[in-house]
Amino acid sequence: MATADSSGGNAPFPGSWTFLRGVVALADLPPAGPAEFAFAGRSNVGKSSLINALCRQKNLARASNTPGRTQELNYFIPSGSSSSQPALPPLALVDLPGYGFAQAPKAKVDAWTRLVMGYLAGRPSLKRVFVLVDARHGLKKIDEEVLTLLDRAAVSYRIVLTKADKVAASELASVLDRTQEAIRRRAAAFPGIIATSSETKLGIEELREAIVARLAG
Repeated sequence: MATADSSGGNAPFPGSWTFLRGVVALADLPPAGPAEFAFAGRSNVGKSSLINALCRQKNLARASNTPGRTQELNYFIPSGSSSSQPALPPLALVDLPGYGFAQAPKAKVDAWTRLVMGYLAGRPSLKRVFVLVDARHGLKKIDEEVLTLLDRAAVSYRIVLTKADKVAASELASVLDRTQEAIRRRAAAFPGIIATSSETKLGIEELREAIVARLAG
């Protein structure tokens, strides 16, 4: 069960991050090497807010009120290390453009789709994709379609529920159960689901620990 994040955090997770680059074409990707963890989800599911909470930096990833505003693969990397925490192998967090809705011409949306799917299917340093799902709505058809694409590409992914503070505990438990059942037979799905809230920090430490554990594995 997810727990609220402590003030200091227990996982040896970097405490300072910086924006590296925005990628609009596969040719612009950084050299493969450091482990990458990508964050995918419907537009306005809360990806930017979650990344900010994860990295303990309020304005690291820029959230937008306009669905479909993020048009790039945005890379974030640690900018320093803490002497009080063990050093981690190099890593990067990748904020993917939201899917399911975009206020842009169809040709541009198609270009984003090709960029994202080309990245997901062919990036050797990609360790895991965290697929974000709004806890108030659960899995939608578009989410299921993305999971199927990840299954076919053999890309390891894990479901993260966002905005868990917006639903009652009983409804959250129901969404967790329904989502777990929906992914139970999916080939590339990691079985554990993490319920999070960027506002209350519910599950944030658990997500950090999941990244550290995957690095070690």
